[in-house]
Amino acid sequence: MNPDLAVEIRLRDARLAGWGFPRWGSAGAAGLDLHACLDAALDLPPQGPPALIPAGFALAIRDPAWCGLIFPRSGLGHREGLVLGNGTGVIDADYEGPLMISAWNRNPGGPGLRIEPGDRIAQLVFTRVTRPTLTIRDDADDAPRSGDAGARGTGGFGSTGRR
Repeated sequence: MNPDLAVEIRLRDARLAGWGFPRWGSAGAAGLDLHACLDAALDLPPQGPPALIPAGFALAIRDPAWCGLIFPRSGLGHREGLVLGNGTGVIDADYEGPLMISAWNRNPGGPGLRIEPGDRIAQLVFTRVTRPTLTIRDDADDAPRSGDAGARGTGGFGSTGRR
């Protein structure tokens, strides 16, 4: 546990306590398991539209030096194709509404994915946020100025190649 961050959780679905929420999968796990708080099973067709699934709680991070990130569970994403429809969910410190999980079946074909009520389908990771001081340059082009640390990026997107 981190004494630097205290997060308030408001359960919105009473079933979460019976499912063991809140818990991390192991003592060294970075992600807090998120359950599908569905009233009935949900089938996600291959490459179909993403579905918003309630996580059953709201939280209050409140400290602007922190945020929450929602990621897919590794095994479900790799083996079964269950990923997030938005890639990664960002929970800002000032958001206190209900958490929703955008679930998507990335498989190109075959059977759909079935999500049952209570399934652990995603994970929430808390991380620090750095807000740097930004400086706007007035240069007309994107080329580095003399004295810049290097010319990296002058070849455009993907210019460093694969090897």
